[in-house]
Amino acid sequence: MQNDALTVHGDDILKAMQINDVRRAYAARAAEYSEVLGSMSQMAPQDQEDIAGWARSIVGPIADVGCGPGHWTQFLSDRGADVIGVDFVDEFLDIARSRFPQQRFMNADLASLGFMDGSMAGLLSWYSTIHCAPDTVPAILREFARVLRPQGTLMLGFFDGDRIEAFPHQVIRAYRWPADCMIDVLADAGFSVIDLSTRTDPGVRPHAAITAKLVRR
Repeated sequence: MQNDALTVHGDDILKAMQINDVRRAYAARAAEYSEVLGSMSQMAPQDQEDIAGWARSIVGPIADVGCGPGHWTQFLSDRGADVIGVDFVDEFLDIARSRFPQQRFMNADLASLGFMDGSMAGLLSWYSTIHCAPDTVPAILREFARVLRPQGTLMLGFFDGDRIEAFPHQVIRAYRWPADCMIDVLADAGFSVIDLSTRTDPGVRPHAAITAKLVRR
């Protein structure tokens, strides 16, 4: 029993260290990231169209989780959404608040968003889970389910692949997920998939996007 407790505690420490590694990596490159990938002109037109269409279907508040420098938060607001941006990197939030002072931003971790149960009608998680170790993703999706209303929807963007595997990302290690594996984990968290799209552009990693509805907790 004592050894089991030590193992669990050790796992928690390792996960906390991984989260802090991601936070530090993005904090060090927040300004650079914001220049390279922090404006809508740099976002794929198909992604903009898909996210705008999803947002039009939402009646109620939306959280842009892992909002980075806030460009998608502003994009959603420009289309009439009641939106709040969430990130755990203070440097990103400073940039977001400077660039979009009329928007709301808050600091929170994906696994502990800080919203009341059932308080959100929609969640946008656009590549915000790509650095999460695969064994932490189920708990994150359960947290997404916790804060969503019944029948609320999640739009999740991630790197597609033939199997779950790590790869060297420009900022810090990231993970590819086969869409069917992500769908299974979503189902375990209470989601039913509404739409799946994949895209492979020349010179760009394969991309997948899932829209899923919360059908149970």
